[in-house]
Amino acid sequence: MRTLVLAMTGASGAVYAARLLEVLLVAGHQVHLTLSPAAGDVLRQELGLSVDLEAFDPAVLLPGGGASDSRLPLLLSGAAASHALSDIIREGDAPGGQVVYHHHRDFSAGIASGSFRTDGMVICPCSMGTLAAVAHGQSANLIQRAADVHLKERRKLIVVPRETPLGSIQLDNMKRLADAGAVVLPAMPGFYHSPSTIHDLVDFIVGRVCDQLGVEQQLIRRWGTSG
Repeated sequence: MRTLVLAMTGASGAVYAARLLEVLLVAGHQVHLTLSPAAGDVLRQELGLSVDLEAFDPAVLLPGGGASDSRLPLLLSGAAASHALSDIIREGDAPGGQVVYHHHRDFSAGIASGSFRTDGMVICPCSMGTLAAVAHGQSANLIQRAADVHLKERRKLIVVPRETPLGSIQLDNMKRLADAGAVVLPAMPGFYHSPSTIHDLVDFIVGRVCDQLGVEQQLIRRWGTSG
């Protein structure tokens, strides 16, 4: 079991984080989850989820755990996908990992310290504001602090920005992070695997994130393979 950190910020693409959380739990890993206030706004706007960060229940991000008006089942269901590899959740399956939620202002959380061992951190989606803060060593909240810890401890840090177009400031910040050892993995899904649903496009990005984390997955059809 790996110990991983997943942070959600205010960029578009909350569905990527929801699917990533699901995949990591099904794989049996422990996930330390933290959300920025802007991430809560995006969850409401994109997925129809009303969340209270003061008393957050991570189950709302999993299939079947959200509100009745949640759009997660539509976006994350593999039933309509044309490729079996896109569907890792079968009826009766239950996530085997564990979620530990931390408030974005809780600097007493273990992930705020380098002495707390983890196997990597993902900021997904990563807003340009969070990207800039991490690139310049700010620690204004737990997300930024945990990212700073992963960089200084030479642990895997993956940022998943979702923005277009990109200006020179954003590009400079991405280069700064890459030079510091982070993996910049923009939410740019490929199409060579013949996607037929939004679910397939989401899984393309989530699969690439898992590859960077060293988490085994069969979400995507790999180049050069058949089937």
